[in-house]
Parts: sequence; structure tokens; C-alpha cells
Amino acid sequence: MNAHLDHRNPLVFDTHELGRRPGALQRLTRTVAAPKDFGIEGVIGVPLGSPVELDLRLESVMDGVLVTGTARASVEGECVRCLEPLRRKAEADFQEMFSYPDADDRNRSRTAEPVDDAEDEDMLFLEDGLFDLEPVLRDAVVLALPMQPVCREDCAGLCSTCGVRLDENPDHHHDAVDIRWAALQGLAGTIQDGEKDNMGGAESGVDEKQEK
Repeated sequence: MNAHLDHRNPLVFDTHELGRRPGALQRLTRTVAAPKDFGIEGVIGVPLGSPVELDLRLESVMDGVLVTGTARASVEGECVRCLEPLRRKAEADFQEMFSYPDADDRNRSRTAEPVDDAEDEDMLFLEDGLFDLEPVLRDAVVLALPMQPVCREDCAGLCSTCGVRLDENPDHHHDAVDIRWAALQGLAGTIQDGEKDNMGGAESGVDEKQEK
């Protein structure tokens, strides 16, 4: 269970007004500042402090409060093809159940089957009628973001040989050379250089004889 939730935190919500009568509904809109590391580290994410718009629907159910919502924000990153900065709008949907503190005990009493401890650890609880949306929102945003962001779907990327941006140089190319021919050309050049040196030495010998 979360400890000591602060109602002043913009991502902490109070459900007292909603009440505990099953079927009660409450709709909320709120704009909050993005917390740190709100995205995929080193790839793309919501910049620290930038606005995140939230549309929430709170529904009281038997064992807690079901929270359904949508988050909208601008994200920034780097195109994986051309390495240029990119910025776009992102939207993430989420739904999470926040259980009453006594819901776990009631669930155990209603069933004869043992409760999986792993499932128990994954449960999120209300604390004095408050719930913290940040971990739910963070997971939803990360899942909504691309692991391989591109500035455009048809981005041509960079030349693998020299790094030129191909979208700005559509006619850019390098003459392809078969590495086997390149090796032969290098060998031919070495032979030619050797022949020139030999010829130079022979000519020097002839000159010396003529001088004598």
C-alpha cells in the first residue's frame, strides 16, 4: 500500500466526494506538469514539467474505485533513422482498479481458494480515500510511445558510408566497388609502382655508363 500520500500532489486524487456507493460516477479533467523520466529513457518521452492533460472517469465499485482515463501530451525524442530531433502529440489510455484497504480481506473470506501472493502485491490500494495516479500514468505513457521513433514514416535516414542525410540529397550515392576487384586493383598498383622503380633504377645505370 502507498504510504503517506500528499493531497497537494497534482497526481494524487481524492475520492471522498465520489463516495462508496457502487455505481457512483465522477468525471475529472486536470492538467499536470510531467514528472521526471516520463517516457522511454534516451529514446522519447514527455519533457520534465511540460503539461499533461488528463480526462478521468472515476467509478465506485464493490471493492474500490475503477479509474479510466486518457492522457495527452507533447513528446520529444530523436529519429532513429536520421537522428534529427522530433516532437509530436501523444495520447495514452489507461484503466486501473484502486481497492479499498479492507477489500483484500473480503476477497479472501469470499473464496475458499488461496489468493496468489504475486497478484496480491500487484494490487493498488486507496489510502484514506486518496490514490496516486503517477505509476499507472507512467506505465500507460511508456506503452503508448514508439520504441523506434521516426520523424516521418518515409524518412530515408543517413548514408551508411558518409552520414549524409538522404532526404536532403536524394541523388546521393557512392560507386559500389566489389572488394575482390578492389584487392586486385591494389595489387596491380603495387606491381606498377615496383616496375616504375625498377625502370628508374635501370635508366640511372645507363646514364652512369654513358658518363664514363
